[in-house]
Amino acid sequence: MPIVKADRLTCVSAALLRAAGASKEEADAVATGCVNANLAGHDSHGVIAVPTYIDRIKAGHIVPGAKWTIVQESPTTTVIDGHWGFGFHVNAKAMALTIEKAKTANVAACTVFRQSHVGRLAAYPLMAMREGMIGIATADSGRSPKHVAPFGGKEARLGTNPISIAVPSDLDTPFYLDMATSAVAAGKIQLAVARGEEIPTGWIIDAEGRHTTDPTQYRKGGALLPLGGTEGYKGSGLAAMVEVLCGLLTGLGFGVEPTGRHNDGCFMAVFNVAAFRPLKEFKREVAEFARYLKSTPPSEGSQGVYYPGEIEGVREQQRLRDGIAVEDATWDRLRALARDYRLDTVLDLS
Repeated sequence: MPIVKADRLTCVSAALLRAAGASKEEADAVATGCVNANLAGHDSHGVIAVPTYIDRIKAGHIVPGAKWTIVQESPTTTVIDGHWGFGFHVNAKAMALTIEKAKTANVAACTVFRQSHVGRLAAYPLMAMREGMIGIATADSGRSPKHVAPFGGKEARLGTNPISIAVPSDLDTPFYLDMATSAVAAGKIQLAVARGEEIPTGWIIDAEGRHTTDPTQYRKGGALLPLGGTEGYKGSGLAAMVEVLCGLLTGLGFGVEPTGRHNDGCFMAVFNVAAFRPLKEFKREVAEFARYLKSTPPSEGSQGVYYPGEIEGVREQQRLRDGIAVEDATWDRLRALARDYRLDTVLDLS
């Protein structure tokens, strides 16, 4: 696999997206979001997704230049229609607006619908964290095809329905949660296929409802499993609640729309820490709490405790220094797109 520096990977991705019709602002938002996911170690949401986004532009499922609009609002709430624009772009604007409302109202929330894939969900709560606030985001895929079988079932009825929460602190790397309510994100199955790797038991079932380690069975009628293994009713329950917040509260509904157009619905909320206690004290205590967690002796076979978000911070520093490994299948697709848009020489991808 080629090792590519983050800056170059961002430049390549943005150039391809612009060639496909995205504005500079949109292309930069998507490319930066994807590469930031790679840096954090979430390669399933990294540049592997860029060719898919371009395919969706060509199909008319993503509308470059779409103007998002506010459908309904109050001093503390906003409902936003993305008009099928880039989720990276629309959702960031929605979170920025929610942060501004929380600066005066202390608590604010929004829903967003009719937008494309929002990428790595943590990007949006982290925006609130950097403003000294607690940010929460949940997302589902609207009525596009589902990927996760509810606990006890063999057919997909739920999305991967991630949840992310970010908290301000005095730590060197952010304290945040970013998790799918499925055993893994769907992109990790795609990544395993691209890399020719097996996957652990407990990630997916095949079309007959049997556990399998073959990632190719997922696209042959299989389904992801909910988080929790034998206690998967917990992940299934969380996913159902995310569906309510992001599918029903947004008005997207549930089930599958035959057209299969990907439609990320999001619910996001922001809490101004200073409205509850002094921010400085809170940030110090969060850091102390993280160190308290890490101070426990490691269990057998463990490298020790990591606080939420710490591993991502470590990976980011490593990959900024050493570069990002891009699987050959993804690199080949990026090179093919560069040839199609006659950018292979300009981007040094010939």
